[in-house]
Amino acid sequence: MEKEYAIEFKHVSKIYNLKSKDKKNSNDKRFYALKDINFKIPKGEVVGILGTNGSGKSTLSVILAGISEIDEGQMIVNGEQALIAINTGLNQQLTGLENIELKGALLGLSKKRIQEITKGVIEFAEIGDFLYQPVKKYSSGMKSRLGFSINLCLDPDILIVDEALSVGDKGFAQKCINKMKELKRTGKTIVFISHSLPQVRDFCDTAMWIEGGMLKEYGDIKDVCDHYAEYVDYYNSLDNAGKKKERDEKFNKRIIPHVKRRGIFDKIFG
Repeated sequence: MEKEYAIEFKHVSKIYNLKSKDKKNSNDKRFYALKDINFKIPKGEVVGILGTNGSGKSTLSVILAGISEIDEGQMIVNGEQALIAINTGLNQQLTGLENIELKGALLGLSKKRIQEITKGVIEFAEIGDFLYQPVKKYSSGMKSRLGFSINLCLDPDILIVDEALSVGDKGFAQKCINKMKELKRTGKTIVFISHSLPQVRDFCDTAMWIEGGMLKEYGDIKDVCDHYAEYVDYYNSLDNAGKKKERDEKFNKRIIPHVKRRGIFDKIFG
């Protein structure tokens, strides 16, 4: 029987414009945040996303969540998805309660369903009276608690968790891991982005390593984590000049060569 896939990427690329430091210089560069990414994630799989800072992990997360559009290729998502990341989707001026109600209204949920979600968030987030305070007064850990709880209670088919457990207390982080393990057993698809190799090894079925905007490896959890750990050890062993050289080499591979546009006189007389 052929596998059902929750997510498919076919030659997906995301391009950003890089502004020049010199405002008089009009030759702004174009840059691959992600370049020619191909993978298939089966329904019910838990995938850990690994990569050093600036590798494209967060870009991948907002694309997967439908927040950012791709520039090249094709993305197929089978199911409702939700992104859990620090601050993402929270209105800083509104209270925690108002954020829950706004999220529900934007999704077209009934008042009864929003009340159910609110009850679930109150029980899971454990932020007490801060639920009735503006989010701008929250600590980063409390924002993470609220955002995580809202998206958990929305019960999406696909959860994208982007470093949401990197802030706040370890007790709440473990509570979230335990909850996601429950969701894993019910067949939810989870994309778990984390710098914590122990968390990825413990929680995920497979791992994906994104480096320099490109897919380096995707497959067996132990193999990918071991190879990534070896690279991190190698990188950390370099001196500052070596690290800069390594970063520059990866960066230059992502730059799209500038093509000078021909003006009308070039076309006539060139």
